[in-house]
Amino acid sequence: MNEAAPTIQVVPGQVVPGQVVPGQVVPGQVVPGDNSTLAYDVERVRADFPILTQEVFGRPLVFLDSAASAQKPRQVLDAMDDAYETAYSNVHRGVHRMSQLCTDAFEAGREKVARYINAGSSDEIVFTRNATEALNLVADCFGRAFMKAGDEVVISALEHHSNIVPWHLLKERLGIELRIAPIDDDGNFLLDEFEALLGPRTRLVAMTHVSNAIGTIVPIKEVIARAHARGVPVLVDGSQAAPHLRIDVQDLDADFYAFTGHKVYGPTGIGVLYGKSERLNALPPYQGGGEMIASVTFEKSEFKAAPHRFEAGTPAIVEAIGLGAAIDYLESLGRDNIAAHESGILAYATQRLGEVPGLTIIGRAREKASIVSFVMENAHAHDIGTIVDRAGVAVRTGHHCAQPLLQRLGLTATARASFGIYNTREEVDALVEALGAVSEIFG
Repeated sequence: MNEAAPTIQVVPGQVVPGQVVPGQVVPGQVVPGDNSTLAYDVERVRADFPILTQEVFGRPLVFLDSAASAQKPRQVLDAMDDAYETAYSNVHRGVHRMSQLCTDAFEAGREKVARYINAGSSDEIVFTRNATEALNLVADCFGRAFMKAGDEVVISALEHHSNIVPWHLLKERLGIELRIAPIDDDGNFLLDEFEALLGPRTRLVAMTHVSNAIGTIVPIKEVIARAHARGVPVLVDGSQAAPHLRIDVQDLDADFYAFTGHKVYGPTGIGVLYGKSERLNALPPYQGGGEMIASVTFEKSEFKAAPHRFEAGTPAIVEAIGLGAAIDYLESLGRDNIAAHESGILAYATQRLGEVPGLTIIGRAREKASIVSFVMENAHAHDIGTIVDRAGVAVRTGHHCAQPLLQRLGLTATARASFGIYNTREEVDALVEALGAVSEIFG
C-alpha cells in the first residue's frame, strides 16, 4: 500500500520558517489590515502558545489536531481574562459604565468578524454557539419559511455530520429530499455532476468549503455561481476554510457562510453565521427570549432585525471578545503568509508520509488544505493514534464525523494529521518517526 512520494510544490513567495526581516510585526500585535508582506517566523508564533511547552509521556507535545480544535495564543487568553477582570457586564441593556464598555468590546468582536470575511456590514454577522448551531439555524428557519414536502437540498459527499443531520431532521419534519453531489476516488469535487443535480425543486445548496476529513477544497465560488444561475441560494460550511483560506463572502457571493471560533484559534462556545441582510431578515427567528424582541405583550411579540433577531438571551460575551482577539492575531501574521507556511508543511508531510512503509494517504485532491488522512496496513486507526501518542504526537482517529464520506472511500476510520500556524517540519518528522513504531508492531 506504500505510495510514491509526490514532488513538493514550491509556493511562490513562500517564506522560509524562522526568517526574520526588519520591521516584522510581533505575532499577536494588533495592527490595521493584513500583514501579508511580512516574514513568517514560526518559532515566534509558537512562543505565543503556552500549551506547546507541555510534555506528553516525557516527550515534547506535537499537536497535529488543529482541525478538531486549534490551540489558543496568549493574546486570546489575555483578552478574555482582561474582559472578566476589568470590564465584565451584560451587554446592550445597561446604561452603566461596565455595560457600555463590555457592549463596545462585544460588538467590536462582531466588527472584526465582518472584516475578516469581508461582509458588507456587521449586521450580517450572527453570533451562534458554533458552526453546528449556525447550520441548524439556517436549516430550521429556511425550512420553515421556504420549504415543503418534495423540495430538495443539495449537499456533497464531503460533508461533516453537522451539514447532514439537520437536513435529515428537516426531511423527517417536512418531507424534503437530499441530493448528494459526488466526488472522485481522489476526493476531488465533481462540479459538472453537482450542477446536473440542480433542478426545479432545488431550494437550497448547503456545501462545505473544505473537507474536515481529507482536506479537499471545494471550488465554492463556482458552486455558488452555478447555483445562483438557477436561482438557488447557497449556505457554506466554512469551518475548515476559515483558519486556512482568505474568505471574502462578497466576492464568493455566498448567501450564508458559517464557521466556528475554536478552529480559528479562538475560544469554544462562539460561532458565526454570515448572511446577506435580505436573506437573514427574510427568515423567522430561531429561538425566542430576551434581546431579540422589539416589543412583547401577552398577545404578541415583535422582533428586531438581524443580527439580534437570532441572538436570544445573554450571548457568549467574553467568547466574542476572545474571537475578536484571535482574528487580530491571525491578521497580524498575514493570511497569505499563513497560507504559504501551511502549504509548505502540507507538501512536506505528504512527501514524508509517502515514505512510510504500508501507509496510504486518503484524499489526493488537486486542491487541499493542510489536512492529511491516512491508513496503515494491518493497523487500525485507533492503534495508530494510541502508539504515536506515547511519542507525544497528537493526531485524530476515527470517522471524523464524516461517516458517509469514509463509506464512499471504502473505509470506516483513518488517522488524520492536521496542521496549523504553529506546526513545523520537525514535528512532521516526529510523526513519521512515531509511525515507524506502528510499522514495527503491525508489520
